Amino acid sequence: MAFVFDPPARPTLPVRGTPDLFPVHRVYCVGRNYAEHAIEMGHDPDKEPPFFFQKNPDNLLVGKDFPYPPASEDVHFELEMVAALKEGGTNIAVDDALNYVFGYAVALDMTRRDLQGVAKDLRRPWEVGKAFEHSAPCSEVVPASDIGHPAAGAIWLEINGERRQEGDLNQMIWKIPEMISYLSGLFTLVPGDIILTGTPSGVGPVKKGDHLHGEVEQVGTLDLKVV
Repeated sequence: MAFVFDPPARPTLPVRGTPDLFPVHRVYCVGRNYAEHAIEMGHDPDKEPPFFFQKNPDNLLVGKDFPYPPASEDVHFELEMVAALKEGGTNIAVDDALNYVFGYAVALDMTRRDLQGVAKDLRRPWEVGKAFEHSAPCSEVVPASDIGHPAAGAIWLEINGERRQEGDLNQMIWKIPEMISYLSGLFTLVPGDIILTGTPSGVGPVKKGDHLHGEVEQVGTLDLKVV
């Protein structure tokens, strides 16, 4: 058998310190996982179980500037730490979940906020606001064997040198083992799945020409320009 056309290459992320590539299967994102961000988006963080949405693997943007997308006039930044899985399964126990993690990265969940708002008002899915081309800029993956599993540490973003987001990983409502366990009860996780673990407060719009610099302590940095 042959493909009717050549299939697209599988999306990958570079791995720090090696020539190896991390093959990406699915991109899961947890919503409103920092209390102050939940509040700024108009929600009560004490009343919500975790919820997830997806981006497409080919939404990843590595080592390139972010092209401002069409059909939107209100594109927002959301800086997040990424957990990259080396193993999969269903109904993973919380106490065992970190054994499934290969490493960590820094990413932006870029959002067409105006289109997401329309979708919310109409009770429709969010893909038009979240899963557009280049909507997931991401750094290289740093192996957990090098840094362990960060449960605390600064996470912050600057635009044009001005601090816009600032928080700490210990402020996550749902910790990484809990996210993996909960998510594995909804989907069959596989090696190559990555999870964007939520963003601290301070999200806001970008415009063409802006320079974004984000950092997650111990994990790495992400630099790009909006073009």
